[in-house]
Amino acid sequence: QVQLVESGGGLVQAGGSLRLSCAASGRTFSTYAMGWFRQAPGKEREFVVGISSSGGMIYYADSVKGRFTISRDNAKKTVYLQMNSLKPEDTAVYYCAAKTSSWPERTARRYDYWGQGTQVTVSS
Repeated sequence: QVQLVESGGGLVQAGGSLRLSCAASGRTFSTYAMGWFRQAPGKEREFVVGISSSGGMIYYADSVKGRFTISRDNAKKTVYLQMNSLKPEDTAVYYCAAKTSSWPERTARRYDYWGQGTQVTVSS
């Protein structure tokens, strides 16, 4: 069993930055692909970025490419999402997810464990 706890959300002005963290429990974090998803009010949950267990493979959604950066520290069992040049349309609840295999995917149902989410609000 894996528990995921996100932190770092908040309110920021457009153009600003936030760094989200996702701390995981369990011994097998280093074997899991990790992903960040987001869900805005009235919208479906959407893929943001995924990273392989080793960190060597990363997939970004086109909407965040060049602005967001994912990284992971397997020793600390933590994955990070650095978000720069934030836009009002980035406003959503951001979820961290773990997939019990090495390669990330863009589909939410492929992930096995989820955090509780952290709110990110970008004001214009």
